[in-house]
Amino acid sequence: MTKILLIVAFTIGIVVWFKYLAGKREVLPRKEKMPEDMVRCQVCQVNLPRSEALLSQGRFYCCDEHLRRRD
Repeated sequence: MTKILLIVAFTIGIVVWFKYLAGKREVLPRKEKMPEDMVRCQVCQVNLPRSEALLSQGRFYCCDEHLRRRD
């Protein structure tokens, strides 16, 4: 009878441990990107995210070459 109780307790322990590990993976936060404003390059008219654009005198540019050109 003692052996049966030990086997049951061991089995329950393993099941609880696996559920704990599975639950831990689900708790990890997801990094969701927020939508970002798009801007247009003054030279080539390409749309790009504001964070990647270069700003000079209130105008946006997609690269250093276009920033130097400033049509």
